[in-house]
Amino acid sequence: MKGKTMKLKYIFCGLTSCFLLGLSSCSLGYDPVDTYSDVTEGVTETGKKVVFKDKAAVESHMTTLYKQMRDRQEHWYVDLLLIADAHADNAYAGTTGAEVVPFENNSIEGSNSVLERDWNRYLEDIARANLLITNIDLVTDNALTTVERAQYKAEAKIFRAMIMFDMVRLWGDFPVITTIADDITAENIEEVYDQYFPPQNTELEAYQQIEKDLLDAIKSAPNNTPGNKTLFTKSVARTLLAKIYAEKPLRDYTKVIQYCDELKADGFELADHYSDLFGMNAGVTDIKMRNTKESILEAQFTAGSGNWCTWMFGRDLVNWNTQFSWAKWVTPSRDLINAFTKEGDNTRLNESVVYYACTWSNYYPSDHYAFMYKCRSAYSSLIKYRYADVLLLKAEALILKESPDLGAAADIIDQIRERVDLGKLPTSVRQNKDAMVNALLNERRLELAFEGQRWFDLVRLDKVEEVMNAVYAKDSGRKAQVYAFGKTSYRMPIPQSILDANDKIHQNPGY
Repeated sequence: MKGKTMKLKYIFCGLTSCFLLGLSSCSLGYDPVDTYSDVTEGVTETGKKVVFKDKAAVESHMTTLYKQMRDRQEHWYVDLLLIADAHADNAYAGTTGAEVVPFENNSIEGSNSVLERDWNRYLEDIARANLLITNIDLVTDNALTTVERAQYKAEAKIFRAMIMFDMVRLWGDFPVITTIADDITAENIEEVYDQYFPPQNTELEAYQQIEKDLLDAIKSAPNNTPGNKTLFTKSVARTLLAKIYAEKPLRDYTKVIQYCDELKADGFELADHYSDLFGMNAGVTDIKMRNTKESILEAQFTAGSGNWCTWMFGRDLVNWNTQFSWAKWVTPSRDLINAFTKEGDNTRLNESVVYYACTWSNYYPSDHYAFMYKCRSAYSSLIKYRYADVLLLKAEALILKESPDLGAAADIIDQIRERVDLGKLPTSVRQNKDAMVNALLNERRLELAFEGQRWFDLVRLDKVEEVMNAVYAKDSGRKAQVYAFGKTSYRMPIPQSILDANDKIHQNPGY
């Protein structure tokens, strides 16, 4: 019992533990319901907890879920780019800080503060979704219609699936939490202990829950709205389904193709110009476009609601010198720049990499220093999913399915290349499966650089060792490799603080 008592301290250590499993406050002996806490809005006369007292409370919580996309981009955007691009061959860490260098030189350990932050914040996000999913049907306000209940629950399930997809690709096995823990008291510690310290689920179980959430949600989620790409719509669900069916545990290339085609039917297509996705307007006072026909889900920032992420990667073009006194994360690698140059791909290079003078020289001379360029201002949208990614996933499925269709896959890749004025793939590539896999990986690298995809592409296609163990020798700018990449490199280490708090969670092999 002493061990459990010590561990229960984690429950009360702050917001992380509170949101982790939806910890409820002690019962509030008031009636009518008039007292609010993080999780409940009071109790009824019979002592029953009321989480959402009316429709307005539900809609307020929905707003909270959507605000995560804008207000908490540190874990789902900034950190994901560090992991997916600087831990791959697209970028260097950028700064010399102990929390980021290990992603570049492959020396990550369970003590890494970035991964600890991400684990906790992802679970906080999941807990917010769980709060709505498990309680919305208990709302007694008749103003909340059956259709609205189903739609809000669907949107929350899409949000939960999106977060779990990021988690499972990072860590593999993790606790798949879909409920809210009971109140804990001195009398019921033994009974509810496991709810606060849940066991680890397998990677397959995580994917199965994601699949279930998405298939449930797609029935009632809102349709794609061309003028508002900030919503968790049916199209977002279809995007995630296409992506999870490309991953090993659920791999089904027929379904990848199905959901990619359904997105086309939803009205998505490539933007006319690559610069429409990330560019600024002529006066450099705002971004060029929001809600492009290619964007599936994005977080948007307008005047008065600035996006601080640009400070992490380069200059804010609408406020030139703000926060530009310290070295940035995710510095473009020479190897990536060479890949653009080898392909003659000036369009995507110039939309992905920019050079400024600065006061540091960690990776390049300070008078000509490379910066990630896809987030350029406090008003830039952060695009989570876009149609080019989906199209290239369809090409991947066509190449790797049981009866490959290399010609159709090559046509898709050519479509992506045509937009940036590159020629078609040569016949020798179009007729060779291995060459097509390499062409696909290269195209995804150039098209999706600094969008949090590269590492996961290498993992999904079993290319980590081949690519990453070779890049250090050919990229003179990278810090020296500490450990070789192997099969145990495909997952990130689980934070040591999590292992210390819960002995049912075990470290991934290799750490």
